[in-house]
Parts: sequence; C-alpha cells; structure tokens
Amino acid sequence: MIVTLIVICEVSFWVLLAAGLAARYLLKLRRTSVVMLLCEPLLEVVLLVATAVDLRNGAKPSWEHGLAAIYIGFTVAYGHYTISRLDGWAAYRFGGAPRPAKPPKYGMPRARHEGKLWLRTLLAGAVASGLLQLAIWYVGNGTSAADALRLWQLVALRAVGIHGVIAVTYLLWPKKAPTEEPAGRAATAERLPREHSGGR
Repeated sequence: MIVTLIVICEVSFWVLLAAGLAARYLLKLRRTSVVMLLCEPLLEVVLLVATAVDLRNGAKPSWEHGLAAIYIGFTVAYGHYTISRLDGWAAYRFGGAPRPAKPPKYGMPRARHEGKLWLRTLLAGAVASGLLQLAIWYVGNGTSAADALRLWQLVALRAVGIHGVIAVTYLLWPKKAPTEEPAGRAATAERLPREHSGGR
C-alpha cells in the first residue's frame, strides 16, 4: 500500500504542478494556481500520516516505510526548488518574463551551485533519517524491524556522502571555460595562405 501511495503522490505532484502553471499562465487564474501549488506539501503530509497509521495498525516496518521516508525527505528538500525553477521557465515561455538564468557551468560559480545543491541533499538526508529514527523508537530498539529501518538511514547517509564528494570535486578541480581563439590571431591565420600564394 505504501509503495502505491508513493507513486500516487509522485504523479499527483507533477499533475498539480502542471495544472497550477497552466492555470497561472494560460488561463490567467492566479489565485487558482496558488491554491493548486499550495496543495503540493499536503501530498507529503498524506504520505507521512498514512505511513504512521500503517505502523500503528501493526504493520511490520519494511523497505516500503524506509522508501517513504526517503521520498518525503527528498521532496521537502527539492520540492520548492523544482517548483520555482519550472515556474520561472513557464513565466518566460508563456508570461513574457525574462529568460531564467541557467546554472553556471564553470569555475567557482559552478562550485557554489553544486555546494548549494548538496546542502539540499543534506537536508533531505536529515529529514529522512529523522523520520526513520522516530519509527525506530516507535517499534523499539534491538528489534529486526528497527534494524531494517537503520539500513535506510545508511542509504540516506550514503547518498549525502556521495553527493558531497561530487560537490567537492567541483571545488578542488573547478571546470574551466573553453578558451576562445583571439580574433586577431584568427584573422592573421586566415591571411597567411593568401600571402604565401602571392595574393591569388
């Protein structure tokens, strides 16, 4: 049941987002779009409540509950960011707003961008681990169910660590912008064949 609910929440997230942006920029129903977009966090609340009720009714904690915690953490950390980015592109495409700036590609600006994304992943891991710890306390330490939930805490920690290593690489080895050939040098190189051929 939990996995099915996760799928429903994910599909509903994108449906509500698309409907909200369409209402704002195509139908010019700004208030309606705000209501739709404000419903997005309710999806995580529904999933959280359903998971808690499932455990309270005697369900044995399993990978499904761990996956639900990971999903909630990811949505808390990246949900608003995703909505803001897509809203900016919709405003540009349909509302006449300036084109949104793309993420930087090179140098320290790219490193800072990756660092900010890692902080979101850190938040996602913290939320997921916190929810899993609450579930562990609920079922009791030292049980097989608690051990299964701790494995998902390790999954969250591993994801934070891997993303952190990737982000650090951009800081230690910043990607350099491709160097363009100076215009004067290119023009000189173009004249050389003519000069050697006697101007023909």
